[in-house]
Amino acid sequence: MTIAIRSAADEGAALIGRGGRRSVPPGGSTRADGWWPWLFVLPTVIGVLTFYIWPIVKTGYLSFTETGPFGGATWAGTENYAELVSDEHVWLAVGNTVVYTAIVLLGIPIALGLASLVNRPGLRCARLFRVLFFMPYIAMPTAIALVWRIIYNGDFGILNWFLGLFGIDGPYWTSTPGFAIVAVGVVGLWSSLGFGLIIFSAGLQGISTEYYEAAQLDGATRWIQFRKITVPLLTPSIFFVTVISVINGFQLFDLLYAIMGNANPATARSQSLVYIFYNQAFIQQNQGYAAAIAMLILVVIGVVTWFQFRLQRRWVNYV
Repeated sequence: MTIAIRSAADEGAALIGRGGRRSVPPGGSTRADGWWPWLFVLPTVIGVLTFYIWPIVKTGYLSFTETGPFGGATWAGTENYAELVSDEHVWLAVGNTVVYTAIVLLGIPIALGLASLVNRPGLRCARLFRVLFFMPYIAMPTAIALVWRIIYNGDFGILNWFLGLFGIDGPYWTSTPGFAIVAVGVVGLWSSLGFGLIIFSAGLQGISTEYYEAAQLDGATRWIQFRKITVPLLTPSIFFVTVISVINGFQLFDLLYAIMGNANPATARSQSLVYIFYNQAFIQQNQGYAAAIAMLILVVIGVVTWFQFRLQRRWVNYV
């Protein structure tokens, strides 16, 4: 046996010495691939560098400069960041953004409950319900804002009309500081339910019915099955929806702008971080300070996302 192994090794070495090639098993690779793999990866690399990495680098550079209304940039050091730390409007915007994101996150358990109801065996028109719930998520924010501005209208809105039936005098929802950001958050919660419902529905279809059958044999009620089977097995989907919802929440702008507008008296107290960035960059033409705000948004989203990934080890169950 030893002689045969040595003979095969000698023949392989001789074959390599004569310029021969050894056979590569299926799925294997050699170092002679050359530049072909890079040719296929190159478009993606160029796209990432052009549309992701370079804008971040450019914005980071601009955050240390002072720009004029007609262009041109002069080095300002950390002055923009010093102003950012002492700007009370920025910290108010951070609080408004956090409040909006927290309200949107309240929609996750609601979407989970709706998904469980829609995916009940034997339910008729289940696909129709999914489509109806998903339509607000794909609708234009401007169209959604116009509808909700009518609902929130303090004089003839349907919400205040409904409250008036119970003797409650409703406020001017979108023009009263304190109420405005909550009203926008409710719209964000409503419009994001469809996304969570679709993701949770896909996750529910991947759970084997054997778990529920075994639980029924043990006498578990539907509520116990939901808490002990559905929720634990859907934690990867819940984690995914949570991360996406937080990222989208910290990027609040279009919905807030469409509902509030510029002439609203509550706009100054209801701005988000992206709204302040827009105001500084395109209205005030202070691009250096706007770049510092953009870097703050990037850091906040990055830190919160990293924190979420760290915590997911404690509660996410990967089967």
